[in-house]
Amino acid sequence: MGLDMGLDKHSKVENERFNFSTTTSGSEQPSSPWQNFKNSFKPALEPNEHYLTTTTKKDERELTDIERININAANTNLQRKLKIRHLQMISIGSSIGTGLFVGTGQALANGGPAGIVIAWIITATAVFATMQGLGELAVTFPVSGGFNLYASKFLEPGIGFAVGWNYFLQFFVLLPLELVAGAITVKYWNNSINSDVFVIIFWIVIVILTNLPVSWYGEAEFVFSMIKILAVIGFIILGIVLICGGGPNHKFVGGKYWHNPGPFANGFKGVLSVIVTASFSYGGTEMIALTAAETNSPRKSLPKAIKQVFFRILIFYIGSIIMISCLVPYNDSRLFGKSSVDATASAFTIAIVNGGIKGLPSVINAVILISVLSVGNASVYATSRSLNSLAEQGMAPKWTGYIDRAGRPLAAIWISDIFGLFALIAAKNDAQEAAFNWLLALSGLSSIFTWMSINMSHIRFRRAMSVQGRDITELPFRSQVGVWGSWYGFILNFLFLVAQFYIALFPLGTKPNAYDFFLGYLGLPVVLVSWLGYKIWKNDWRLFIRAGDIDIDTGRVNIDPDILQQEIAEEKAALAEKSIFVRIYNFWC
Repeated sequence: MGLDMGLDKHSKVENERFNFSTTTSGSEQPSSPWQNFKNSFKPALEPNEHYLTTTTKKDERELTDIERININAANTNLQRKLKIRHLQMISIGSSIGTGLFVGTGQALANGGPAGIVIAWIITATAVFATMQGLGELAVTFPVSGGFNLYASKFLEPGIGFAVGWNYFLQFFVLLPLELVAGAITVKYWNNSINSDVFVIIFWIVIVILTNLPVSWYGEAEFVFSMIKILAVIGFIILGIVLICGGGPNHKFVGGKYWHNPGPFANGFKGVLSVIVTASFSYGGTEMIALTAAETNSPRKSLPKAIKQVFFRILIFYIGSIIMISCLVPYNDSRLFGKSSVDATASAFTIAIVNGGIKGLPSVINAVILISVLSVGNASVYATSRSLNSLAEQGMAPKWTGYIDRAGRPLAAIWISDIFGLFALIAAKNDAQEAAFNWLLALSGLSSIFTWMSINMSHIRFRRAMSVQGRDITELPFRSQVGVWGSWYGFILNFLFLVAQFYIALFPLGTKPNAYDFFLGYLGLPVVLVSWLGYKIWKNDWRLFIRAGDIDIDTGRVNIDPDILQQEIAEEKAALAEKSIFVRIYNFWC
């Protein structure tokens, strides 16, 4: 009921927000484009306050925290401006960035060719299962905050608080990191200009992009993702040619680097370290859930975007990893860059140089630069929507949830943009770089915690439906791997935490020490302290919400079950007449 009321209210006013201004006499007059632009920064209408007032009067009681969380998230002022093509590109390209183009180089050096292939495939299965459960939740509950809200709604608010703030920190620190990566990438062409110049240039570009309406974010990511996708596909095709000896030097490569220097760089320990790297590189796949509250027609657009994660993982990540493992030996000295954002350590660039091709390394570095802008743009989107959701849930200062008439969470966006200037400090000297690394360590395990919360939220949602006598046929989209897939994802993500603990305790290439341990595992105590702090603040010591008490109605899309089943039956009948190839494609995409 909550979402229906909020959406109806939005639909009545949304078409009038930018077409008229109210004079002092109360009459409505057409506005100029400049006046519309100025008015767009004014506060949005407040459906939440009106709804809470009427609900409280009706029930004659004060709402509980979880009731307020559910209602506020369902009646957000964010606007549904993202289209299907935007979501498809966001889902495909959201995590294709320096983690793939640069991070795989260090991973190859640590794990060897077999190590990175095994690690990325294992991690891919966990991400696929997690995204399926997330898809079911996001299509059923297209509300503000996504997985952040699901943790509060289906587990308990303390977990939502801890996961939400940790996710915010992950992408909050990512913007200055990407700006530093961009400045380092430019040094490939010109090493004489001060890096701060390029940091400022890239920062201004991202500030402009992030302060435009959300539809512009969708357009920017559409273009960025298209370029990255074409580059990865081109690299895979080129990699096959080079492996078969079709390069300028006509040397057949085959699988010789799997034999010499060998398939594994550091044995089982090396594979574990690469699994940790792989899980970090997939970070961002869950961001599609944050777009749910700003998606036009979530029932049709979100399932396609969610299901395409499988192909992204299979083709872009695994395909690229296989090419790299065959074209670059793990003992190549160029893989050991000075930092995790050093583009000169990109295995993509090294593979092309080894193939004897001139000019293309510059193209790859240009793609890396575009990826920097894309991930920086996406990071501000993630932090602003996460902070806005926390404010709506009463878990952050109310002013940080300010949304203007264009549907932009302006306060949260500006906080994220301003912190991006930390990039000017981060690369100055070793001491400041260490401070930057500690900031990264605060949220170093954020992706894994987020995925685990998604897995458990889906499990608890299905449990609540069962206990409350509801049938899964009510769901507009169902996970293709069901509850067992979420259990698989949860267990595998827990094992990733165990692997990270082992690597943090016994790091590669050095003896056990406190510095490396806390740098790699600081995220866990931060999450625990956040969860405990919320418990003390609210004096709420329940560990979970009982399945019978979970609210599985507020925030749900307004779809009549009978009409839904009729639509699904018609879609299946139409699909049955198609060829086997179309049916297979439709199942996965």
